[in-house]
Amino acid sequence: MSTGLTTQIEIDAGGVAWVAAANTKVKEIVLDKLAYGWSPEEMHFQHPHLSMAQIHAALAYYYENQERIDEEIRRDLEEVEQLRAQSESSELRAKLQSIRKTR
Repeated sequence: MSTGLTTQIEIDAGGVAWVAAANTKVKEIVLDKLAYGWSPEEMHFQHPHLSMAQIHAALAYYYENQERIDEEIRRDLEEVEQLRAQSESSELRAKLQSIRKTR
């Protein structure tokens, strides 16, 4: 799929969109916007390794592929919740909590 953003956005073998040469996933930039309501200028301030062009390219890519990226974010959140539920019932967690209570 050609998006016109090929100089700024790369897709890895797993289909995940990355900002080229920045080690930053497009969905990480999107989450900054969704979670904090950050403008591109604030994102640049918070992540000075990203250029304004990279940030705008990531947001443009998101809006062109919003359904797919929103689904990736949803799956990531589900995985976090599953891991959290598993860790709450783990033997290690129970042991650490018992140690904490004795102090």
